[in-house]
Amino acid sequence: MLRIGLTGGLASGKSTVARMLADRGAAVFDADALVRDLYQPGGAADHAARDLFGAEVLDASGAVDRAKVAEVVFRDPARRHALEARIHPIVSEERERRFGQAAWAGARVAVCEASLLFEARTEREYDRVLLVTAPEEERVRRWVERGGNEEDARRRIAAQIPAEEAARRADDVIVNAGSPEDLRRQVESVWARWLALPEN
Repeated sequence: MLRIGLTGGLASGKSTVARMLADRGAAVFDADALVRDLYQPGGAADHAARDLFGAEVLDASGAVDRAKVAEVVFRDPARRHALEARIHPIVSEERERRFGQAAWAGARVAVCEASLLFEARTEREYDRVLLVTAPEEERVRRWVERGGNEEDARRRIAAQIPAEEAARRADDVIVNAGSPEDLRRQVESVWARWLALPEN
């Protein structure tokens, strides 16, 4: 089974690409959703955020507010790294379990969608890494269109690995700057290339 890491910056379109890959038969799961689960009360990320940041990231009811956590970590790389060091080992363990499930079910391709794949330096844990990119102004526009804040979008983009460096480290790159049909064609091309790879 081919193990794919799917990544891309804020509002690049990686979730759309993930859905297209699932439509073609890939087993797809979302590492970011795994992290959200860890923020449930009593979860590993909930504990880590409380330990590292204290009252700074709690809401009026005393629960961890993920928006406040994001504000802290995207402003301060050292604090972001401290949080990631606590969470990533748990996410890695769950990711391996999901890949195992996909292999057991007979999937030829399994895809893990992970926003911070390169930042976490986990690219070697996949057979191939697919990067989805888009022009920064387009990404900001999409973020604002979804109800986000432009300043927040630019801060998040600045905290992520530059697109040029990400492209150098990826095995496959999809540029999501055209029509949905253009995106679909690129996904189809990558999918065909993966299926043509020799099996290990």
